[in-house]
Amino acid sequence: MPDTSANTQHPGTPQSMTAFAAGRGNALGHDWAWELRSVNGKGLDLRLRVPDWITGLEAALRARLSAALGRGNVTLSLRVSSAEAGGRMAVNTAQLDAALDAMAEVEARAMARGLSLAPARPGDILALRGVLETASADTDTEALSAALLADFDAVLGDFLAMRADEGAALAALLGAHLDEIARLTASAAKVAEARRPEAAAALTAALSRVMEDASGADPDRVAQELAMMAVKADITEEIGRLDAHVAAARALLAHDGPVGRKLDFLSQEFNREANTLCSKAGSSALTAVGLELKAAVDQLREQVQNVE
Repeated sequence: MPDTSANTQHPGTPQSMTAFAAGRGNALGHDWAWELRSVNGKGLDLRLRVPDWITGLEAALRARLSAALGRGNVTLSLRVSSAEAGGRMAVNTAQLDAALDAMAEVEARAMARGLSLAPARPGDILALRGVLETASADTDTEALSAALLADFDAVLGDFLAMRADEGAALAALLGAHLDEIARLTASAAKVAEARRPEAAAALTAALSRVMEDASGADPDRVAQELAMMAVKADITEEIGRLDAHVAAARALLAHDGPVGRKLDFLSQEFNREANTLCSKAGSSALTAVGLELKAAVDQLREQVQNVE
């Protein structure tokens, strides 16, 4: 098995789910070409297109990828051809199925628009890339599989290095977004503190008006209602939770291993607190800060989707 420690090329930074690597090799009378790519995904989805005549190869590749990766939609393709004369042709059934599925989708869409397509000929399908491969009749697939797996280690290493490099850049960008959220949170706290005397005066005036017009009203009940109004206008708890979320997100960015799901959850919590702050604003100045905060949180959430 390969050393999957390459998955932490940059200790203390998240890994990106977007990466690409390619490689070529040859041994035992065969040439081959690898392509390994991944994009964002909620879980780990491995899609392998490798020659099915090489016994045990797909299972071994799937095991290595599963051990090295945590999340992402990952596609691995391998094309193998014989470098020797007298090779026999073999159909790559996985590639053939993919080609037929694509053709069926094209035909269905064409029919939905009233278009008629000419029937495809077998030769046209076999000419598609990867459908027809060459294999030597006396190929020792066990030895070839071992050679391919040894060569794949370098491809996987390049792939993981790219995920780590992209992750390091992503961590810097996320850190900048968190700095902006922290700055806006502090600004909201200052605005709220500055308006505290004004808010207190408004409540006092409201109490005077209520007491003047509330003949026979229960004073305790009136006091409770005013207290609830004061609580609803207070953003102290939202400020505290935003600060705590910033600290938690920074701790996750310094953690080795997949943290994307946790960061995604935190970004939802950021959004909830920003919405609550805006709803409690009570002043144009605090509303303006709250809207900036929501924009910064949206930017954070967008980038978090790239984290493994």
